[in-house]
Amino acid sequence: MYDFYHFLEKIQKKCNFVRYYIILSMHRVLPKQIRSVLKRIHKWRYRHITETQFVSILSVLVGFLAGLGAVLLKNITHFIQDLLEGRIIKDYHTALYFIFPIIGLLLLYLIKKYFFKKPISHAIPHTLYAISKKKGIIERYRIYYALLLAPITAGFGGSVGLQGPAVSTGAALGSNLAQLFHMDVKTRMLLIGCASAGAMAAMFKAPIAAIVFAIEIFSLEMAFTSLIPLLLASVSAVVTSYFFRGTDVLFSFELKDAFQISHIGFYILLGIGSGIASIYFSKIYFLITNFFKKINNPIKRLLIGGIAIGLMLYLIPPLYGEGYALINNLLHGNELAIFENSIVQDYSENIWMIIALLIGVTLFKAIAMTTTFAAGGVGGIFIPTLVMGSAMGNAFAKIMNHLGLGFSISESNFTLIGMTGLMAGVLHAPLTAIFLIAEITGGYELFVPLMLVAAISFAITSHFVPHSIYTSELAKKGELLTHDKDKNVIMMMDFNKLIESNFISVKPHQSLGSMLDNAVAKSSRNIFPVVNNQHEFLGVVLLDDIRDIMFKKNLYKKMTVSQFMHAAPEVLYYDTDDGHSVMKKFKESGAWNLPVVKDGKYFGFISRSKMLTAYRNKLIEVSL
Repeated sequence: MYDFYHFLEKIQKKCNFVRYYIILSMHRVLPKQIRSVLKRIHKWRYRHITETQFVSILSVLVGFLAGLGAVLLKNITHFIQDLLEGRIIKDYHTALYFIFPIIGLLLLYLIKKYFFKKPISHAIPHTLYAISKKKGIIERYRIYYALLLAPITAGFGGSVGLQGPAVSTGAALGSNLAQLFHMDVKTRMLLIGCASAGAMAAMFKAPIAAIVFAIEIFSLEMAFTSLIPLLLASVSAVVTSYFFRGTDVLFSFELKDAFQISHIGFYILLGIGSGIASIYFSKIYFLITNFFKKINNPIKRLLIGGIAIGLMLYLIPPLYGEGYALINNLLHGNELAIFENSIVQDYSENIWMIIALLIGVTLFKAIAMTTTFAAGGVGGIFIPTLVMGSAMGNAFAKIMNHLGLGFSISESNFTLIGMTGLMAGVLHAPLTAIFLIAEITGGYELFVPLMLVAAISFAITSHFVPHSIYTSELAKKGELLTHDKDKNVIMMMDFNKLIESNFISVKPHQSLGSMLDNAVAKSSRNIFPVVNNQHEFLGVVLLDDIRDIMFKKNLYKKMTVSQFMHAAPEVLYYDTDDGHSVMKKFKESGAWNLPVVKDGKYFGFISRSKMLTAYRNKLIEVSL
């Protein structure tokens, strides 16, 4: 045991040295060389090109870098997965399905503890939070952490996707590039959107869907000034992907079966099923996440999660990693391939066993994915959603075709549209779902069923699950961006900067004379908060309340503050009130100043005029 801990100490020392060297290189050596180059770039930029042209140049650069990050993620992950599952498990024994997830989670634990030493939050929610509350500032380490941790998670069997990490890497690149060139807040946010679009465009080689994704998920404005950079970034990323990966695509498929209006009833049933499956996906995610949060010991979480994942992989091998192979096999009618390394491969000729395995993937993909996250894995939910949807759609078509009722529907089409239904429901992104599937199939012949299934699934899911997995935590805290610009501006305002504390407080037992000498005479304000000895807020006294008696000296010792104090029109609670409730209280009360209470104590005041000025400034700052 001593040797093991001694080994960990050596690892920590080496990791600290590596981290120190990186920081030293970035902050002491490189800046001296980079600063002169940046100065020249800035001088050339201000002399020769406009701000709009420079943003276009940056969007191309961001698209290239985001595309490069996506390519690296895919190649590293495929290398690890091909080595472990494609060779070692295949050549030796399927029992290794139990071991690899635990090894992967242990590696992640050591890297996070001894190298990063920072909490690793989920990719897209973190990016959304940075946009809404941190003015688009994303930490530099998030450029490279996903490139290391996500491939280990998926490569060692974690049932996660790479789309989220690719977006996280791209968004961090966009944010830091904007900071490097001292761009304003609105441009920084635009470049984050460009990088996110670029990451998705490179991953799927679907530039139109990538732009829709950035607009739909990150609530970017659909304006001409933002559309051009998004287009440039998306195209740049796709070109980068083609340059490094050739014509290989994740889904190699061409439509063979045209849409038939007589099958509209089946598509409606699939839309309803997709909505139910999306609700199941979301509920399972929150249930398992909350269960693991109760386990304080990270090693215990790791072991429980690793064993659970290993068991699921052993019983259902298609759950391993991202699951692209499953989708492609189903699209091409190669169902037998999903039985590879399976304990039931002897029954692969039985259609109902195939259907049972597909239902197993549908039910357990969400469980395996969430368990991977909860146990310490890093990845995304985008691809698992597609895998679950493809299995569900294909199983639905097979059941309809083998019930003996004479039905014959296209299994490949329902596989594709099942993916659309789950994406629309789980991610709350129906437009992204429609355009992605339409684009990767190389045509829009299925547009009608795609729209129908996406609309039904989204409508059902959003009724029971108002916010997606991406946005649920932010929505609870009132920190979620939407397409309502007015609400976004209010939510992005920093109310800490609006709180004024230069009000002189008085006590309820204080005499009128004491108040005049110690508060009124020394204050430039016309409002005085009343607090007790514990500094709890009791009410207010306005100068108008004492104007008629403030010069009657015979009342100075007879009257106390408690006799003319009164309740505030409204009280703002620092811990619970958000921007929208603050605005509502000002509107309903008609007050110009409202007190703020923090942890039960008086904290300060917010004035209506200062808040409206801050709102106007923020609106100008973030408008694209």
